[in-house]
Amino acid sequence: MRKIFIISLLLLSSLYAQKIVTVSILPQKYFIEKIAMDKVFVNVMVQPGASPASYEPKTSQMKDLINSEIYFSIGVPFEEAWLGKFKDINKNMQIIDSSKGIKKIAIAQHHHEGEVHHHNEEILDPHIWLDTILVKVQAKNILDALVQIDKKNRNFYYDNYKNFLFELDALHLKLSTILKEVKGKRFMVFHPSWGYFAKRYELEQEAVEKEGKEPKSKEIIALINEAKEEGIKVVFVAPQFSKKSAEIIANGIGGKTIFIDPLSNKWKESLLNTSIELVNSYK
Repeated sequence: MRKIFIISLLLLSSLYAQKIVTVSILPQKYFIEKIAMDKVFVNVMVQPGASPASYEPKTSQMKDLINSEIYFSIGVPFEEAWLGKFKDINKNMQIIDSSKGIKKIAIAQHHHEGEVHHHNEEILDPHIWLDTILVKVQAKNILDALVQIDKKNRNFYYDNYKNFLFELDALHLKLSTILKEVKGKRFMVFHPSWGYFAKRYELEQEAVEKEGKEPKSKEIIALINEAKEEGIKVVFVAPQFSKKSAEIIANGIGGKTIFIDPLSNKWKESLLNTSIELVNSYK
């Protein structure tokens, strides 16, 4: 019994010693833990399977938010409604924009009336975590913020940050090699999450949804025809969205739907698997 009590005290002591930060999405947790490892506890707002476009935080999440020293924002839609409220709850918490220094692109939308594609200039694409090179910028923003609240571990964070940069460069090289054979190809996704990824590896994503809405019947027909012209046999869908329209299109082209998760906590593994699935979809 005494041994269990001592172990419990040690665990509590370790947790208490950790800095607490909050992030919006799971990939941010992955990045922070690469730099901070177990010196920081990361509270994640958008839980697995939920969409950052419409997420509403749970009461249970507010406990860790109250104790957070930093909130790392990234520009996902729910932040617009909630960041001010989070600051009211914890006035001592710093809000750090992890996308600082990144020039965002307009999010791709799909049109079928008159023009095939357009980019909605009013809405910037927040999915910067799907570009390995842009993650290097995010990592530097994370490093700088962590050092400010925990100067004694500066060298620890900096060494891990440098190692993470090497990992990112290696991953970028691997993804470039995998995707080389499909350079210039278009791939179809339900939600346009992969704009930065596509731009980095010279691909083009074709979005099924239109301005956040399911496509109408005539739009589905147009998408099926476009997919046939391009030789597209797979419609990629994310767990956060309905796959009803994607399955209709997949049936129309004699293809299939495949899940790829832009919000996976297994960030590196997810990018590699997505790249392999993209290549395989053209075989």
